[in-house]
Amino acid sequence: MSPRLPRSRSRSARRTPRGAAFAAALLLALAGAPAAHAAPGAEEFGPLPPHNPFTGPQGSATMHGDSGSSDATPLPGPGDGPLTSTRTALQSACPTVLVGSDGYPVALCTPILGQVPTVHLLDPATGRSLTSLKIAKGSLLGGVYAYLDDQDRLVAVDGERALLRIGHRRTAGGDWELYVARSLSLRDAVPEGDAVTGLSPDWQGRVWFATGGGTVGTADDATGTVRTLALPPGEQVANSISTAPEGTAVSTTHATYLLTAGADGTPRVAWRAAYDRGPGRKPGQLSWGTGSTPTFFGPATGTDYVAYVDNASPTVSLQVRSTRTGDLVCDRPVLTQGGSGSENSPIGVGRSVFVASTYGYPYPKLPDGAGPSVPADARFRGGLSRVDVRADGSGCDLRWENDTRSSAVPTLSTADGLIHTVVRRPLIPGTDTTSLLDPYAYVQLDPATGREVRAHHLGVGSLFDTLQMVGNFAPGGVVYQGTITGVVRISAQ
Repeated sequence: MSPRLPRSRSRSARRTPRGAAFAAALLLALAGAPAAHAAPGAEEFGPLPPHNPFTGPQGSATMHGDSGSSDATPLPGPGDGPLTSTRTALQSACPTVLVGSDGYPVALCTPILGQVPTVHLLDPATGRSLTSLKIAKGSLLGGVYAYLDDQDRLVAVDGERALLRIGHRRTAGGDWELYVARSLSLRDAVPEGDAVTGLSPDWQGRVWFATGGGTVGTADDATGTVRTLALPPGEQVANSISTAPEGTAVSTTHATYLLTAGADGTPRVAWRAAYDRGPGRKPGQLSWGTGSTPTFFGPATGTDYVAYVDNASPTVSLQVRSTRTGDLVCDRPVLTQGGSGSENSPIGVGRSVFVASTYGYPYPKLPDGAGPSVPADARFRGGLSRVDVRADGSGCDLRWENDTRSSAVPTLSTADGLIHTVVRRPLIPGTDTTSLLDPYAYVQLDPATGREVRAHHLGVGSLFDTLQMVGNFAPGGVVYQGTITGVVRISAQ
């Protein structure tokens, strides 16, 4: 199968709807696309999960690329030639940058001062903020994971537990504005003191959501219908959720679930799979349990499997399960060359999964209730593993591991055949120390070998700390990467 070429940004015909735990650290820390430039001998990857008709463009409408959280995109990164980058200073941590069918990036950020979540509409040519809109402040776990719907509206839950659809338009005077196009209260569904940590639409247009306290629900903001299911006591949801035609995947601090909905939208459990959560939270993770948003991937439909990383000690394992049955396909130890722990969603595409280590990453602050880490501290050494599911589905094989010190969630482009991420270089080369003066670089990696094939220096110091945030792609080979203080726009000159 050939690598997928970038899709047109014009909106295709879609059905009308019936109506992204590292988040806590982020909050607390306060024209047509050019032809893809594939790396020599680039592998062919695919297929991606099917496009969700209730999201914006494939590859850029969710924090993890698509509603299946593949962390893969059909758009290419910067092409040949020298690279350039510009930083938009927003005095905010910006974990979510999404790009709609009109090409305009929408960023959901939290200012360092005040910590009131703020939506920014960015200029696609420069990355500067054209206008902004504050939304209600609430729990530190709420209001970070979001997606763009099929009308390029940002769908998020604010601190008052309202499901919002935020659009953008020009005023009569020609200026841009952001506005709340629709709002639905989830107060009766989300308990007081709890907050929504993840949300994603299903193939019927319902918005699925999961709360930190373990409530899972569906909301139809066209009819006002909300239905919920309480997961077992003590199970928390610290990461986002993923949706596929087969159902909704949710990983708690104890188990991974596939859920479906009854005729009235009430969630029900299709299967549950417990995993090894280890003796405690690992350094570089934000909760005691998996750090993964579950990833749908597969060689036949793009959603044959669900992947996540457990929290076993001393070495974590990638677990791959059949989406249909929940049966275990493989339980493969990963990240054995660096720190063995991950707070990030894996890349999953075709038969391949890529897992990045966050073990020991120096988050400025941890969320309330995170608990002590086991061990008490560790250095950030990095690490990236590639695992391939066997063609007959009989298990998985470790293809390679390296010591890449990724400081962002990596993304694979099926257009250019490269992995894109930001790395945190040690100030003193050859060491595994971290400092406030560490340099950061955007890099491209060969997925066949894990080797770095291209790099571009972004800057030095905490202003450029990407804090394990996700980059996103836009037409024209542009990458937008959130940092602890704003957004960096990366492109070829």
